[in-house]
Amino acid sequence: MERMPEGTEEALSERAQLLLKALIESYIRDGQPVGSRTLSRDSGLSLSSATIRNVMADLEELGFVVSPHTSAGRIPTDKGYRLFVDSLLKLKPLQSGEIDDIERRLRNDASKGRALVQTVSQMLSSVTQMAGLVTLPNPHYVALSQIEFIGLSENRALAIMVMNNGEVENRVVQLERAYSTEELRRAANYLNEAFAGRSLPEVRASLLKQLQETRQTMNQLMQDAIQMAQKVFETPGGERVEYVIAGETNLMGFAELSNVDRLRRLFEAFNEKHDMLRLLDNCLRAQGIQIFIGHESGYQILDDISVVTAPYMLDNQVVGVLGVIGPTRMAYERVIPIVDVTAKLLGSALNARK
Repeated sequence: MERMPEGTEEALSERAQLLLKALIESYIRDGQPVGSRTLSRDSGLSLSSATIRNVMADLEELGFVVSPHTSAGRIPTDKGYRLFVDSLLKLKPLQSGEIDDIERRLRNDASKGRALVQTVSQMLSSVTQMAGLVTLPNPHYVALSQIEFIGLSENRALAIMVMNNGEVENRVVQLERAYSTEELRRAANYLNEAFAGRSLPEVRASLLKQLQETRQTMNQLMQDAIQMAQKVFETPGGERVEYVIAGETNLMGFAELSNVDRLRRLFEAFNEKHDMLRLLDNCLRAQGIQIFIGHESGYQILDDISVVTAPYMLDNQVVGVLGVIGPTRMAYERVIPIVDVTAKLLGSALNARK
């Protein structure tokens, strides 16, 4: 994510900063190029139209605003939005009632895993009237809390895995022989003692290492337990970041995104997921709120939109991110607190459901 170079805002006079702020706020509100008369009214500065036009010309030369061909007014560039977000924006904290409403929705929804993620993405969409996006907890950070085995017919067993995010996963495994109920219980006890609290990739790696290094010295219980676990954890599937998105059609309500071909390509990007996944993977490794404005994402298909994300945590580890996708003229002062608070409340909900 790009940031304005150090001292950029100091290079602009206070008057220029106030006019740029007024222009961006007006454009975010109305979606129309902003002229000198509007700026004179909205900025609260006693300046002549000629003075305002001179300042706008300077801002345009510096790359903060641009003049559309069809209008005498100006609109912000990605660079202008970046300065606004980094230095001029005053966030609007959520009211206690709004926070209570988000918390209540999460508390009243007893779902887990993908269903909970779907609920949160829909909530972000409805609150912002843009697209809401939430990644599923990354399997590298979701840990095994407990495993149990239930014997089935034909040398099969049902493995029931409880994760530390509260999700339960069932897998039927084909074993080499029939195991008694007591053998299955002992194997589960051994695995719970050996692997509880470790992520699934860690469990797989440890199993392979033990099988390679200590097969000769294992007692029968260990061999049985490791062989069962190998069957359960042998498929690494699902380790890539996955996400759920809701409210994409809300983006059609913004004039600058209403071009049919642009929307089609944007929706294809959401469905194919490649670019979004790479972007979200970067967010997983970053700290705190991340804001990608237009071209800053590095993906051409996302040049007309902004993405605001925040990480959510389980057991004090970042396990996923959530965010809002909208036009570059989104109401950042409101969207950023919504994303930040929702991420914290989602983390609290996941920790409470362990």
